[in-house]
Amino acid sequence: MIDILKKYMSDFTSMSEDEQRAIAESLQIGKYKKGKYLLMQGNISDIKCYFVLMGCVRQFFVDESGKEVTSNFFTEEQAIPIINEKTQGELSKYSLVCVEDSILVVGDVTSESTMFNKYPQLEMMIRKMMEINLGEMQDQLCEFISSSPEERYNIILRQRPQLIERVPQHQLASYLGITPESLSRIKKRMKNSY
Repeated sequence: MIDILKKYMSDFTSMSEDEQRAIAESLQIGKYKKGKYLLMQGNISDIKCYFVLMGCVRQFFVDESGKEVTSNFFTEEQAIPIINEKTQGELSKYSLVCVEDSILVVGDVTSESTMFNKYPQLEMMIRKMMEINLGEMQDQLCEFISSSPEERYNIILRQRPQLIERVPQHQLASYLGITPESLSRIKKRMKNSY
C-alpha cells in the first residue's frame, strides 16, 4: 500500500527516498469495514481528507423527499476532497460511507500543516493531485449534464468500468440520475445490440 504513495511522491516531487519513507511512515492509515460511515449528513464536519489505497467510498445525500442521491464514488488512488476550514463546525451536506472494506490514508489539518512545514514539496504534490482531481470532476460533471442516461452509462463503462461490478445497482442508478429499472433496461438494450 505504501508503494502507491511513494509512486505519487516520485511522480509529483523530487523528494529523496528517505523523505518519502519518512512521510509514508508518519501517515495515518485507517482500515474500515464495508458500511462504515466516515461522515454523516447532518453531523458537524471536522477537517479531514482521505486518499483511497484500497476499496470504494460512496458520497451521497438524502434529499427533501427522503431519497438517497449518490453524487460520487471514490476508488483506488483517488483523493476524497478535503472538508475545509470553511465548513468546520457546520453540518455536513452529505455522507461518506465505505461500499467495500477500505484502506484509506487519513489526513487532518494539524498533521498536514506539520508535514507541509517539514516537507514543502508534499504540499505541492497534494495541490497538484487536487487540481487533477478537480479538473476530472469538472469534466465528468459537464459530460454527465449534457448526456442522456444511456450515454452516461457508456461514460461509466469507458471511464470507470470497475464500478459496474463493485457497487449496488440502485446506487449506480442514483449516480447516473436514473431509476434502477431504467438502468436495467439500458443494460438489456446494450446487451441485445451486441
